[in-house]
Amino acid sequence: MPYITVESGFLSDGQKEALIQRLTEAASEIMHVPQEFFIITIKELPDTNVGIGGKTIDAVKAEYMRSHSQL
Repeated sequence: MPYITVESGFLSDGQKEALIQRLTEAASEIMHVPQEFFIITIKELPDTNVGIGGKTIDAVKAEYMRSHSQL
């Protein structure tokens, strides 16, 4: 049974449903495995639990918003 895990920040219930549906459809088509055999899990991680370039994601987002709000 194929198992797909997605790690992301917060997602709404609607986003999760769409992600599960579309990942299942695409993987099934590509792998030639029936959709009912796929297992998909979504792990939500708070932005303070993930870092890029030595900064937490929330800090990176804040910097991005500051630099792009001036446009």
